Parts: sequence; C-alpha cells; structure tokens
Amino acid sequence: MCLTETHSVLDELGLLPALEKAGAVRSEARWHTRWGWIEPRAAPAGPELPYGYDIRRSVLDPLIRSRAADTPGVDLLLGHRVTGLLGAGGRTVGVRAPTPDGERGIRARLVVGADGKDSAVAKLAGVAARQHENTRFGHLAHFRDLPLHGGIGQTWFLEPDMAYAFPNDDGITVLAVVPDKKRLPAFKEDLEGSFHAFVRALPDAPPIDDAERITKIIGMVDHPLHSRRPTAPGLALVGDAALTGDPLWGVGCGWALQSARWLAEEVAPAATGRGDLDRSLARYARRHGRRLRGHQYLAADFSKARPFNPVERLMFSAAARDASLARHMHLFSARLIGPLRFLHPVALARAAAVNLRHRRTAG
Repeated sequence: MCLTETHSVLDELGLLPALEKAGAVRSEARWHTRWGWIEPRAAPAGPELPYGYDIRRSVLDPLIRSRAADTPGVDLLLGHRVTGLLGAGGRTVGVRAPTPDGERGIRARLVVGADGKDSAVAKLAGVAARQHENTRFGHLAHFRDLPLHGGIGQTWFLEPDMAYAFPNDDGITVLAVVPDKKRLPAFKEDLEGSFHAFVRALPDAPPIDDAERITKIIGMVDHPLHSRRPTAPGLALVGDAALTGDPLWGVGCGWALQSARWLAEEVAPAATGRGDLDRSLARYARRHGRRLRGHQYLAADFSKARPFNPVERLMFSAAARDASLARHMHLFSARLIGPLRFLHPVALARAAAVNLRHRRTAG
C-alpha cells in the first residue's frame, strides 16, 4: 500500500524510522497510457518529489498498534468487538462489547468508528451509506524476485482495464489486475491462467513467469464505493467507515490516518473541556468533505470502467509529453492536491499548449 498523502502523519507519530527499519519502500511510480509512459521526476534544480512508503499492512498495522499502546493515556483493549452502542438523549455515549466475564459497557464522550467499509458502529448508529457501483473487479497476488522497470511502481491505464505493480518491504511486489467485469467469466473459469495471461499482455510487462508467487491469487468481484456522513451526535467515523474509495487508486489506510488526524485536531479542545463537542464534529465533517469529496467523486465516476473523458485525455496525453505536467499529475495521484488544483485553468492551458506543440512537431 502507498502512503504518500500520510507522510506527515506518520512523521508526527514518530513512525518513519520504524518504517524504514521494517524495509518500507519509498514510493515512486510511472503510469502507462496510450500516449506512452508518464514518468514523474524531480525538476533539475528543484527539490525531490514528495514520497510516501509502500509497505504491507501485515507489517504496518502492528507498528501503529504498538505506538498506540505506548502512548500515555491510551488503554489498548485487545479482543473487544463492539456489539452495541450506549445511547442517551439522542446521542451515542459509549459502546457495548463482550468479554470472557460477560458484556461490558464502555462510556465515552465521543465514540469513533474506525472499523472499515462494513462498519458495525455506523450501522448500529443508523448512519446510512450511499453506494456507487464499481464495474471493475480485481485480483492480486504477492511475488518475490519480480523486477520492475527502474525498481519503481507501475500502473497501466488500458481503458477500461487496469493493472498495477508496487514493490513492498522484504523484496515482495504486489501485482494486481483490475479488469472490466465483462472479463469476469473467463477469470472464473481459469483464475490463474487468466491472471497470468493478463499480466503477460501488459505493455513492458514484468516477467511474471520468472518470479515466485508467495500468496494465493485473491480478489473481490464486487467492491462498491460508498460514503457516509462522518459524524452523528457523540459519534465520528474515520477511514473506510466514512468513505470507501476504489482500491484501484491504492489509498489503503491513507485516508484513515488523515481523517483521524483531522478529527483529533478538531475535537481536541472539546475533549479536554475547552470547547463544544458538537461544533467540533461539525467542523470535522466539513473538513472531511472539503478534502475528500472531490477525489471520491472522480473515483466513483472512473469506476464505471469507461474510457478517458476529454479532460482526462488532455491531461494524461500532455503529462506523457511534458515533465512539469508529469510532476503535477504525481501530486494529484498522491492526493497532495485536489481536483480543483489539478484541473486549474493554468494547468489545462499548459496541457493544451503541450499537445498543440506535439501535433505541430509530429506533423
């Protein structure tokens, strides 16, 4: 998983040295399009491109859990599963969880649901989800000794099919295919054969037949995108519980870490008795929507397995031909800028000029 957008969060938590020690790979990527490869590189006299880390969740999650357990004021209760919410006066005031000694009630001024796309906390609180159909399916596997061009991540925009490969810790590469659901019958008939054939047909395909596959080919046929209002009285949602994106874009737990930070920043004064909790939650909801709604809108639209629209054709083709636009696309793909900045009139004008110059040269 790639954690470019959460680099500062991980730094604030003091986890960067641990990530480096665990073998996390600094994320770089190139993207194949019908116009060629988009390969972001730092400007000759400029700073290096912002980077995050590619690391498996099986390595990352214990690091985060350990850091939480070592934080003063945190009581880590392992093995507790929320089975109900405590309510009073129309608001959530705690949770119920089974223990070996019977069900336990845990009261709190604020309950945070960070329990994934099928959030039990959200369902128990009656927070409805809006769903968007995803007309692609995905399968992935982990490989050892799978060389990638330049040793960096690759993504293939095949319109409508997709694929990606990213190096992770311990010399392991995650390789995923994300085809249109029209190809699903063939995959159901022969998963391994279809997976390997799909990869072999990729432009500049990684040599899958020479690598060792160390996991089963796993995947999901149906993965709808959904969004929920991230707050209710006495309740906040972070990560996939609030907003589940298309796994195609490698968000991973990036939005979870980001939204958890926004929530902490907004409610900290109220949590210590120096502010109004409901107003703090309202600010968090606005901030969450402002930062993520645009990305989710574009992801939901692209999940229809459609070809590039005219604006995407303009930007992707120009980024394959112009270094500064390739860097601009890197910032957007890493979610360091939003759609409005990505599609700013100045960027669109530059892309149009690049493509016009290319046509004149080619002609």
